[in-house]
Amino acid sequence: MLVAPKANASASFELKSAALTLVAVVLKTTDLALLAQDLDARFADAPGLFDQDPVVIDLSFVRDATAAIDFVVLVHLLRGHKMLPVAVKAGSAQQIEDALAAGLSETHSASAAALPVRTYALADPPAAPPPAAEPAPLTAPSTDAAGALPPARRALVVDKPLRSGQRVYAKGADLIVLAVVSYGAEVIADGNIHVYAPLRGRAAAGALGDTAARIFTTCMEPQLLSIAGIYRTTETELPAAVLGKPAQVRLDGEKLVVEALKTD
Repeated sequence: MLVAPKANASASFELKSAALTLVAVVLKTTDLALLAQDLDARFADAPGLFDQDPVVIDLSFVRDATAAIDFVVLVHLLRGHKMLPVAVKAGSAQQIEDALAAGLSETHSASAAALPVRTYALADPPAAPPPAAEPAPLTAPSTDAAGALPPARRALVVDKPLRSGQRVYAKGADLIVLAVVSYGAEVIADGNIHVYAPLRGRAAAGALGDTAARIFTTCMEPQLLSIAGIYRTTETELPAAVLGKPAQVRLDGEKLVVEALKTD
């Protein structure tokens, strides 16, 4: 017999839509022994890059592979580096079936495009850096046919402290934080990141590949810094000239440069 719930009964839960920022791990081999070696090599100098962060396994490069993927082992390998695999995408029908059997879910292509912030391609040799371009001469901003200037890049402003476990992503914009970014918190932006307070968590600017993006803070004490996918952890302590002081981070070729900001 069906019993209708009482109209005045208090619900013990509610369902709400949520926008999640996920990392896509692009798999480029089905050889899990090789993958294990590459994972160890990639993260040997950055053991704190992940902290039980959810990830999506992108199978688009191996969907036509004849060798089967042992997703139970794959999940174990990723968890060993503090990633938390939750889903797969872009795989063959058999790969998706095997992934579901291993307890993963499927992220469909229609929604997957909005998920990745950072993309890590595993078992793929690093690409050669592009040749340096000659600096362009300074010119006045271009206008359209109606004489209007192109729209300026937007900025997302956060005026509350970010605690451990919290993550803010400024999609297509700069990120301005007016309070402390605590240890264990993460700030991500497609553009620049400005933190007018201590930066103690993880900061990733230029998340979609903008190599001109920068990170600024009035107190540089981060766990991890990243620009356009090139990262640096602070397992090795920052120099005294920038540690705990106003500083900026910029990309010089494939190297992150952390330098003091002049405040006078």
